[in-house]
Amino acid sequence: MAMEITQFLLAAQSADAKVRTEAEGNLRQFQEQNLPVFLLSLSVELANNEKPVESRRLAGIVLKNSLDAKDAIRKEQLVQQWMAIDISVKSQIKDLLLRTLGSSVPEARHTSAQVVAKIASIEIPRKQWPELIGSLLNNMTQQDRPAALKQATLETLGYVCEEISHQDLVQEEVNAVLTAVVQGMNLAEHSPEVRLAATRALYNALEFAQTNFENEMERNYIMKVVCDTAMSKEVEIRQAAFECLVAIASAYYEVLEPYMQTLFELTSNAVKGDEETVALQAIEFWSSICDEEIELQEFETPESGDSGPPHSRFIEKALSSLVPLLLETLLKQEEDQDQDDTVWNISMAGGTCLGLVARTVGDAIVPLVMPFVESNILKPDWRCREAATYAFGSILEGPTIEKLSPLVQAGLDFLLTAMKDGNNHVKDTTAWTLSRIFELLHSPASGFSVISPENLKRVVGVLLESIKDAPNVAEKVCGAIYYLVQGYEDAGPSVSVLSPYLTEIISCLIATADRTDGSDSKLRSSAYETLNEVVRCSNIAETSPIIAQLLPVIMSKLGQTVDIQIVSSDDREKQGDLQASLCGVLQVIIQKLSSTDETKTIILQAADQIMILFLRVFGCRSSTVHEEAMLAIGALAYATGPQFEKYMPEFYKYLEMGLQNFEEYQVCAITVGVVGDICRALDDKVLPYCDGIMGLLLKDLASSELHRSVKPPIFSCFGDIGLAIGEHFEKYVPFALPMMQGAAEICAQLETADEEMMDYGNQLRRSIFEAYSGILQGFKSVKPDVMMPYAQHLLKFIELVSRDRQRDESVTKAAVAVMGDLADALGSNTNTKLLFKDCAFYSEFLGECLQSDDEQLKETAGWTQGMIGRVMVL
Repeated sequence: MAMEITQFLLAAQSADAKVRTEAEGNLRQFQEQNLPVFLLSLSVELANNEKPVESRRLAGIVLKNSLDAKDAIRKEQLVQQWMAIDISVKSQIKDLLLRTLGSSVPEARHTSAQVVAKIASIEIPRKQWPELIGSLLNNMTQQDRPAALKQATLETLGYVCEEISHQDLVQEEVNAVLTAVVQGMNLAEHSPEVRLAATRALYNALEFAQTNFENEMERNYIMKVVCDTAMSKEVEIRQAAFECLVAIASAYYEVLEPYMQTLFELTSNAVKGDEETVALQAIEFWSSICDEEIELQEFETPESGDSGPPHSRFIEKALSSLVPLLLETLLKQEEDQDQDDTVWNISMAGGTCLGLVARTVGDAIVPLVMPFVESNILKPDWRCREAATYAFGSILEGPTIEKLSPLVQAGLDFLLTAMKDGNNHVKDTTAWTLSRIFELLHSPASGFSVISPENLKRVVGVLLESIKDAPNVAEKVCGAIYYLVQGYEDAGPSVSVLSPYLTEIISCLIATADRTDGSDSKLRSSAYETLNEVVRCSNIAETSPIIAQLLPVIMSKLGQTVDIQIVSSDDREKQGDLQASLCGVLQVIIQKLSSTDETKTIILQAADQIMILFLRVFGCRSSTVHEEAMLAIGALAYATGPQFEKYMPEFYKYLEMGLQNFEEYQVCAITVGVVGDICRALDDKVLPYCDGIMGLLLKDLASSELHRSVKPPIFSCFGDIGLAIGEHFEKYVPFALPMMQGAAEICAQLETADEEMMDYGNQLRRSIFEAYSGILQGFKSVKPDVMMPYAQHLLKFIELVSRDRQRDESVTKAAVAVMGDLADALGSNTNTKLLFKDCAFYSEFLGECLQSDDEQLKETAGWTQGMIGRVMVL
């Protein structure tokens, strides 16, 4: 079969679908029958210079895909398969790959470099293939090695560094890799191809260079080479060198001081006169410096003294030269940049960086930018007007309200007039700037807004006129309306000033959503999102008739989507997007109208019709559940309460479908949340469905395929079910409680250094406490003894959590609450008293919580203290 692999690989790329399918089947059969020989055959094919380029290319791709996958579970399977292959076969494969790095065919070298790195990512962390780094470095140090081999070797070193962690190499290896890479960048000795590969490899190796950057001599050498490389003749090499500088700005900010003068000159020259790809990276360097300094400022507190990392204030020092440099970039717009969201050019990068500079230095930026705004805003050239507007909009976050207020007050009128500018770009940027003003400087609740009852009429008038403009302008106007209404959300009586305009705003947004002149559905989504915000932030006492009239309009639109003719997958996607938007609007309307007793009847009267619609939306798909419809059903269950029971027989199959959807795990998570909503709505009327639901939830928890983020909501859901069905939860205890205990054990072992894992740990702990709370409350007056065997484990878990200084506030609240629930549910008896007597930690923990500034936590801790006190006086 190995003989025929060339034929299979060529046939698998045939233009004839039948030939292609047969060849793919043959390759798959070979792989399944004998994986080691299959992988060896592929590496022989890749290494053999006599073979056609096409078969070698595909051999490399198949080889790479046999070692790595995007999906974590699939990847783990592939790793285990590789580990199981006989060591002699693996050695042959690795030798062939290393030989291929010297191939005369560039594509074979490139693929081989990638495959070597994939194997390294499996073996090096397991302390296997220790000779790899040595043999790669050998290629670099021996004089007579051809340039092509050196280029491929550097590429491999870069990929290997990308794949493994810096803990996987000892410092001598790191030093040797860095030496080889930095020497590979040397202009005098190497061809452009080698230098480009070396510069890209350095980018991936920077994370390994901590010790080297701490040593001044080594650091000076690395920085000199990178700065020299940033002035190479070849554009690609300059770009790669600047990418290294961007990474250095993030990773080694604290040691940059001596190089900043040189770096300013380098980046400044690149921004002014280099190719765009290089100039973009030069601007990105300053954006990275801003990111570092913004983060340092967030951690700077007067109490902490000078213990934190050094803040060198590079932006402040460079401000007077940096800001003019960035303002110049704003004038380099492209003609059609407004039409395509994927465009990223020098003017956009410059504006983004200017915004970061404003956040870094605050008020100091204003006097440097305003002269540019004032001198360009009236010029006949559209580029000048657009750049002036963009500059103004970019500096609205960072400076104080006191500094900005007079400028914005004076400029608002001008901007509203500019919405009638003759140029599309200018209108687009003006609408964006207005939305920034409303987002950042319009907050009546906190006592400051650029909008007054006097100018509101003009503001709304201009926005509703401009929403009819070109799709790109209309989309930005939607954003401005969104932040305009959001500003009034918690403003009390001042919401009323917007109420008279609501009908007109809503009808304009619906008309905008119905437009067909946008090339994609982005404008429609923006219009519906804005409509949601209008409904959410409106004053229900005044606007309920308007929202009640909106309800049948949206229902009718949703009904029409079910009848759309579906011919292609594109049609199916459009239908799904439109249904998502409309279900989203319905959800917000349901939540708004059910928030007061007077208006809830509107929802109760329409509930049957609404539910029929949601079920029809579900019916549009065969295998997946529509997540927005699911969310809206959760809101309907909450609104209708016990009456939701009549929808359960029809709805239950979709609930099942959602809980089984491991692929789209967000759908599964949302469905779990809806189960909680239904439990709260139905109480014990949910009982007939609980066997099925609990079975699926337990299956979800046991699955290694389901994304871990769904597991905390499932535990919280156990609490909802326990609370709803009370003593009937007893039959699930032997299955659910061990799962909860197991998860508690996992919490103790989670890696706390990783921020993502820490967040997950907090979610998991909180959800376990919520599960216990619900179940305990459910058993409280009927069968509290059921929980006695699990009480000690729970208290031990609470103690463990109480000792963790990094725990989240929400975890603390849940831990205190469940301790009170435990004492309350188990009641005053000798066993409970002994239980609490044996755990001394609780009084110290509660004492700490009673000292908290958080009123809610103090109140819960007081209640818990009372509950335990009641048990202890027995």
